[in-house]
Amino acid sequence: MSRLSKDEVLALDRQYNQHPWLPGEVSPLAVAKGEGIYFYDYDGNRYADMSCQLSCSNLGFSADPIKDAVRDQLEDFAYVAPAHAFEAKSRLAEKLVHLAGGRFAKVFFTCGGSDANEAALNMARTVTGRSKILSRYRSYHGSTLGSGNISGDPRRWSLETPAANGFLKFYDPYVYRRGGTAADSLVQLEEQIQYEGPAEIAAVFVESVTGANGVILPPDGYLQGLRSLTEKYGILLVCDEVMAGFGRTGKAFGFQHWGIGPDIISFAKGVTCGYVPLGGVIISQPIADFYRDKVFQFGLTYSGHALACAAGAATLQYYEDHQIFERVTALGQVLGELLEEQKIKHPCVGDVRYLGLFSAVELVKNRRTREPLVPYGRDPDGVMKRIFGLLRQRGFSAYGRENNINITPPLIITESELRAAFPALDDVLGIIDREVEG
Repeated sequence: MSRLSKDEVLALDRQYNQHPWLPGEVSPLAVAKGEGIYFYDYDGNRYADMSCQLSCSNLGFSADPIKDAVRDQLEDFAYVAPAHAFEAKSRLAEKLVHLAGGRFAKVFFTCGGSDANEAALNMARTVTGRSKILSRYRSYHGSTLGSGNISGDPRRWSLETPAANGFLKFYDPYVYRRGGTAADSLVQLEEQIQYEGPAEIAAVFVESVTGANGVILPPDGYLQGLRSLTEKYGILLVCDEVMAGFGRTGKAFGFQHWGIGPDIISFAKGVTCGYVPLGGVIISQPIADFYRDKVFQFGLTYSGHALACAAGAATLQYYEDHQIFERVTALGQVLGELLEEQKIKHPCVGDVRYLGLFSAVELVKNRRTREPLVPYGRDPDGVMKRIFGLLRQRGFSAYGRENNINITPPLIITESELRAAFPALDDVLGIIDREVEG
């Protein structure tokens, strides 16, 4: 197959592609290939993938066992309808249930994270017979109508319509910005539950560790207290593990750090590392029992797609064979040390947060007042866009929202590769320091 030139690729892209979350006129990077933790543009420039694309490519670009599994599945068949059983789907579901732990029973597969949360929303309302859904302001759960309304960040605004009702928001346990303790946050939430009517609330949706909105870690006791609150009022707890799952924090799922068990887990991203799109929900035994003689009124043509399930089964096997979760815990200590060094060195760094290889750098204009580098929900001068551009010029590819730089490198990164990437961040933070101080 002949390959287009960079100019041809960009010309066609400008003419025919609408990019997500961006205006029509964009200047994307044309990517030619990927290898290990790096990807390359058409001019041969190399970029360390310090965001795992969108916290997705956990095993980088060269995981041959996943590629081989997809090829092998193609030899049998590429697709059968979701009503059928086949080996890869059965094996993957079994692996996921075992990873999740003892209270879980079954899996429903989707195409990605947004529709995984749509499925969880459907289940929560059906099982409880209630309509209200609580979720946090600094959250992102997807961009479909339901998942977008569960989301709290500004991307939900365009989806909020009279038809999408019953979606309510509560404050995050955002210690850096709001202070307080886990108990303070839980007292406030319980008061809101009382005001909304406990018998009207179907579920609370939370990211176990807030992802795109700045890797906000729950203080110790928060998730345990949240689980107790939901059990007290018969409300389902849904943990969104789309970003935090599959070793990103050093465990199979983020909630496992706090010893709780939700009722539903939504997942995507790291289940296949983006080799083929896949998502889904893992449901507890009581929910599986509910559907034993009832129809789950939700379906997708590509639910449990054969190639995706083959990729997923191979991905989970790779994690196990290469002890990926264990190495993330060890490398997370190195990442934490590097981030703390940047915080000490650079006045523009207000806070650094990290767990495993899940981290964020929060930028401020003034460390004493904690004034964000850009105001919430808007960046009229393109400050953050410019910062990410400066990082990319130095071969450090990352993303973030608001005033945060999210650093979520591939789980296969070595210590030397991790250390080699940080001078680029150090350099750009120095530029921000001078501009803020000036």
